[in-house]
Amino acid sequence: MFLLIISSYLKAQVVMVSGDWAATIPAITEAGSNYAGTYSNASIPTTAITLSTTLSGNFLNVLAGKGAKMTMRYTSNAWNSSLGLSARRTGPTTGTISGVCLLCSATISGGDTFIPIDSNSDTTFFNLNFAGVLGISNTANFSDINLILQLSGVSVTIPAANYSARIIFTVVSN
Repeated sequence: MFLLIISSYLKAQVVMVSGDWAATIPAITEAGSNYAGTYSNASIPTTAITLSTTLSGNFLNVLAGKGAKMTMRYTSNAWNSSLGLSARRTGPTTGTISGVCLLCSATISGGDTFIPIDSNSDTTFFNLNFAGVLGISNTANFSDINLILQLSGVSVTIPAANYSARIIFTVVSN
């Protein structure tokens, strides 16, 4: 199983992704055995996946206090409908602000439990919140957001094959 993560561009908001994960699924060697069913990259430090994004001042102006959200969906090359993908985030819950800004804050909320990723439509992963009086040349930076992926539904009833998916992250206004 190989999952490829990519970033997406929307209104000049870029999501940077570093890392990927290939699930290691052990071979069944005894009759009557089944797979664990659920696998995750959470316990494998060498498969760390991190997300980061910067919201530009123009985008912050458009938000007008509504905030933004990061969405996700997957596209698959070869996939079985019994398999499921989910994601959750760990790491910082605050962002940093650059530029001149009065009483500003940047926070992340949501996404701290596994959220199923859909292949047909965007699913909200977490919210990017910005508060304060915009000044000059502002940007809100959110970095070192750790991505934990979970693959579920693995079973001996699913045909043996190499399955792969690409997860697309997008930042949009709430």
